[in-house]
Amino acid sequence: MKVGPEGGLAETLTTDAEGVRLVFTNDLDIDDEGNVYFTDSSTKYQRRNFVLLVYSAEDSGRVLKYNPSTKQTTVLIRNLQFPNGLSLSKDGSFFVFCESAKGRLQKYWLKGEKTGTSEVMAVLPGYPDNIRPNERGEFWVAIHCRRTTYSYINSKYPQLRLFLLKLPIPINLRSLLYLGGQLQAIVVKYSAEGKLLQILEDGQGKVVRAVSEVEERDGKLWMGSVLMPFIAVYQLE
Repeated sequence: MKVGPEGGLAETLTTDAEGVRLVFTNDLDIDDEGNVYFTDSSTKYQRRNFVLLVYSAEDSGRVLKYNPSTKQTTVLIRNLQFPNGLSLSKDGSFFVFCESAKGRLQKYWLKGEKTGTSEVMAVLPGYPDNIRPNERGEFWVAIHCRRTTYSYINSKYPQLRLFLLKLPIPINLRSLLYLGGQLQAIVVKYSAEGKLLQILEDGQGKVVRAVSEVEERDGKLWMGSVLMPFIAVYQLE
């Protein structure tokens, strides 16, 4: 949806792609021509069922493009496990998005010889949520929490994960087992080429126990989370 700077009634831009409705739209970025690139994390699970989405190995997630001139929505990438945050590169030649359930970043090329193709940019130690560029064209990634040995084994063997999903395990216990018993926020910075540049972690989860969003401005990192009732600020310089 789109709403003006003064607020008011929002305008619906798109509700489906290729005849399949949007169910769990998650993040977006807009290029200089007004094209909107966005993720639809699942066509089966909604936001409130995100733990089941991660745990089930369900792969109906998509990355899409909305063209404001033609008002058409096209699917760029499909069969993804929980696509999440998305950000364009500084020069607009590609965008990077998080595939949360698999714990990795993927790069999709919009210009050049690789146009229309994607590649794995980085494999992460946890579940990435959002990704944001800084003024230098580097990317900060908010990692919700680390993976446990249990969750790693389940990610390697989807059939085992599907079997365990059918067991009568309470959702709160399932969440602890799969997403980790102790939350500890991690933010990492990558170059546009995928080189790891910096890691910041609250290993004990004393201040920032989970992070969903990270933004660099004027030498500071601003961090938010769906689990924290405050915005955290970290001085970089």
